[in-house]
Amino acid sequence: MKRLFVSLNRALGNQVPEQRIYMRSDKSTRYVRLSPLAQTTIGAAIAVTVCWSVIASSALLIDKLTANSEGKQSAVIQIAFQDRLEQISGERDQRALEAQTAQERFYIALEQISEQQSDLLEAEEERRELATGIKIMQRKLQAAVKDRDIAQKKSDSLLNELQTVSGSIDNRIGNAEDVQTTLSFVTDALGTTSQERDAVLMEHKALKDRVAEMEFDSRLLQERGDQIFARLEEAVDVSLGPLKSNLNRSGISVDNLINEVSRGYSGTGGPMTPLVVSSKSIFDDQISNRANKLLKDLDRVNLLKLAARKVPLGHPVAGSFRYTSGFGYRSDPKTGGRRLHKGRDMAGPRGTPIVATADGVVTFSGRQSGYGNLVKIRHSQGFETFYAHLNAIRVKNGQRVSRGDRIGDMGNTGRSTGVHLHYEIRVGGQAVNPANYMRSVN
Repeated sequence: MKRLFVSLNRALGNQVPEQRIYMRSDKSTRYVRLSPLAQTTIGAAIAVTVCWSVIASSALLIDKLTANSEGKQSAVIQIAFQDRLEQISGERDQRALEAQTAQERFYIALEQISEQQSDLLEAEEERRELATGIKIMQRKLQAAVKDRDIAQKKSDSLLNELQTVSGSIDNRIGNAEDVQTTLSFVTDALGTTSQERDAVLMEHKALKDRVAEMEFDSRLLQERGDQIFARLEEAVDVSLGPLKSNLNRSGISVDNLINEVSRGYSGTGGPMTPLVVSSKSIFDDQISNRANKLLKDLDRVNLLKLAARKVPLGHPVAGSFRYTSGFGYRSDPKTGGRRLHKGRDMAGPRGTPIVATADGVVTFSGRQSGYGNLVKIRHSQGFETFYAHLNAIRVKNGQRVSRGDRIGDMGNTGRSTGVHLHYEIRVGGQAVNPANYMRSVN
């Protein structure tokens, strides 16, 4: 049952995108996720309710029509029906207005979240600057305290000297005046230093309060960052899971394919810059590690998308067609004997475009016995595709083609009973069922 719901959500996702309704409080932000299946169910319920209202109203009008006289009843029913239609129309317009308003609020909420994220990043930068300022102020405060202690020691020393010479004050009046001047200077210096110390302490307290506030903002930033990472990781899983599953289901080695693609997209370079040696990596913290993992997953998704173009997962007919014969043993259309059919036949109008199902190199383009006009393309991972019975060939030997490039037109050449394309996929020279690979892109 869960797999059925997942399949329905995936099928409806192209027409009804997933919506999220955010609810913000003073301390946190929460959201309610509406999946495509839930939105479709709600829409169907509303439609059923509206239809039921119309049917019920019509039934009431019919009852009134049979109860009264024919002339009055027709007039009353017509007026009531028009009133009901106007009421239903008003309700429909109201629901449409509410839906539009809700959508506008949703986009406004997304913009607010983006603005708040930017504010938090700026707040984090301010917190770091304040922390640096606090360290500088602490060093200044420590230096001021040391200067105060030195001045205090000098004052004590001078007081001791004053007490020592107090017995001979008459003979050293001039020296006493100098000492008194020195003491006054030291006292003033001590007062100034004390005032500076008090000012530094007050500034230090204010900075501590500011740091606490910035730490709180930082925690909020981290929580919202976790939410953003969770959404990005969920999006990566949604993108990576189905593509990897389809490749594995087709018997393709995903790791070998990714390694081959990464070797082809491995160019680096840039101007020479000074060498920087750091004893501590900037990616040691949890957020950086999580971001690095997310970037690696995104790179893997990109490589898988590039890799998917190198194996024949596309469809060879770019137009209307129908399947006329599948892969496996069948009754030969010419002789009636039982023979192995190594490909899949698709019939359509003459001249229907035939396209390459993956990136590759044309290894043969020309006429070949029962195949008629034939194009062979060599792809990655040992894959080779055949396009037979073509009416016209539009590529040459050695030509590189990309998925979706037109290589020929559907025709009726060679051993054929009607206009169609004979499509083969070979792996290591062995024919395999093309349906397994064509199905993986549906």
